[in-house]
Amino acid sequence: MVGEGPIDENKRATLRRFASIGAASPLATLATDDASASDSDRPDAIAGYLDRTPGAHFSKLRDDLQLGTGEAQHHLDRLVEEGVIETRKDGDFRRYFPADRFDEFEQIALGYLRRETPRAMIVHWLRDPEATGARLADRIGVSRATISQRAGDLEAAGLLDRRDGAALLRPETLLLLIVRYAGSFGPEALDLAADADDLVRIDRA
Repeated sequence: MVGEGPIDENKRATLRRFASIGAASPLATLATDDASASDSDRPDAIAGYLDRTPGAHFSKLRDDLQLGTGEAQHHLDRLVEEGVIETRKDGDFRRYFPADRFDEFEQIALGYLRRETPRAMIVHWLRDPEATGARLADRIGVSRATISQRAGDLEAAGLLDRRDGAALLRPETLLLLIVRYAGSFGPEALDLAADADDLVRIDRA
């Protein structure tokens, strides 16, 4: 077990809040017999955090849960070994997901949705599938070169088809992920989630 000094009250409250989510979720872990309450909170807090924030990378998870680098890595490695969570390398990041919940496309999509500019592009394309790169650049407040570069990244990742303009692949899946985890993505995702009913196209034929 990774040792640590006295835990402060703010950190304790954060761990207990996410641990209560983790303990009530399918990711719930069982504490060892000799673990103290605060020690057993850590794996359940990680499970609860990932239940609400799938695709979070190591540094964000560590910082949001106010864990030390060593203890975060220790518990993550243990949860991966036990099959509670899964991990995927994403460029410079290592991202974590609840086990057996997302397919490969969804894991990749969640990774890009946790990046500010790609997420904004996806949100705008879901609202306006005909939006050009120039229009996206103006709306998001970045250069056209940045839009072109990020569009290339999305295409290489299998999330975008640029053979005839630009079209998101599996847009319904992307919308569902944004709606389901909107609270972990930011204001533009929350706004999109509020308008989701108007964006869904159902073929009733």
